[in-house]
Amino acid sequence: MAKVVIQARLPGRIDEILAGHIVVKPTADEDQLPPARLLRELADADALLPLLTLPVGDALLDGAPRLKVVANYAVGYDNIDLQACRKRGIVATHTPGVLTEATADLTMALILATARRLREGMLLVESGQWHGWRPEQLIGLDLDGATLGIVGLGRIGRAVAGRARSFGMRIVHASPRPDERDGAPLPLDQLLATSDVVSLHAPLTPQTRHLIGARELGLMKPLAILVNTARGSIVDESALVEALERGQLGGVGLDVFEDEPRVPSRLVQIPRVICLPHLGSAARATRARMAEMAAESIADVLAGRRPAHPISG
Repeated sequence: MAKVVIQARLPGRIDEILAGHIVVKPTADEDQLPPARLLRELADADALLPLLTLPVGDALLDGAPRLKVVANYAVGYDNIDLQACRKRGIVATHTPGVLTEATADLTMALILATARRLREGMLLVESGQWHGWRPEQLIGLDLDGATLGIVGLGRIGRAVAGRARSFGMRIVHASPRPDERDGAPLPLDQLLATSDVVSLHAPLTPQTRHLIGARELGLMKPLAILVNTARGSIVDESALVEALERGQLGGVGLDVFEDEPRVPSRLVQIPRVICLPHLGSAARATRARMAEMAAESIADVLAGRRPAHPISG
C-alpha cells in the first residue's frame, strides 16, 4: 500500500483508480491542501498529483525522499524540473491529448469574441451609452478570407486550424516541424507580418519565453488580433501593454498570463482586450479525464508498469 498526495480537489474516478492506496487530498471544504500540510504529507509519500501552479523542483523534492512518481494535472510541465526528477529516479507524467478539443474550442471562442469586439459591445450596453444601431459602430474583422497564423502546430494548433477553416480562414503556421498539409509554413517574422489573427500554441521553453516581444508586436498588422491560450510567458506582457496603449493591434484575447493569477490592471482596463482566468481545459468531461489520466499514471508506476504518458522533454 503506497501513499498518494493529491494537491487539489479534482473530479473523476480518482478514488476508484487508486483503490488500495492511502490517498491524501483536500477536505470537502478545501480547494487545495494548505501548503504546510502538503509539505508534511510529502515527507513519506510515494506519489504526487500536483497542479501546474506547484513548482516541483529540488526545494520540494528534497522533502519527499520516497517519491516515485509526479503525475502533473496538465499537458504542460514547465512547473516540473525534469532534471531534478531524473536524478532522483522519479517518473514524471502529464495529460496530453485529452484537453486538445476543449482548448481549441476556447481558442476559437477568443478569436470570435475578439474579432467581433464582443467585450467592447457589452461594455457599451452595460454603460447605458448605446443609442441604437449605427453603420460604423464597433466594426470588426471578417473571419471569412482572413489569415490565421498559428505559432506551434501541435495537437491543439491543428485542432484550432480545423475549426478556423470552417469559418473560411486561410491557415499559415510557424513550427519546428513544418508540414504543408497543415497550411503554409512560414518563418515567424513573415507569419506575424501577414496574419490577421495570430494564435499561440507553443510550449513554454527557454527558447519560447518572450517569443512575442516589442519587436515582434511591431511586425504585426495595425489591426491584427493576438490570442494566447498556451503559456503567459510566451508573450512579454509589459511590451504588450505598451503596444496596446500606443494603439497597436485590433484586439487581444488572453487565457494565460505571465504571473498568474496576477493580471496587470493596465491590461484589463483596455476595452479591446479580453482576459479569461485560464479556462482552456475547463469543460466537465475534459477536467475529469485529466484527473483520471494522472491517477492512472500513478497506479501504473506504483504497480511497476510503464505509464502511458511519461514526459520525455
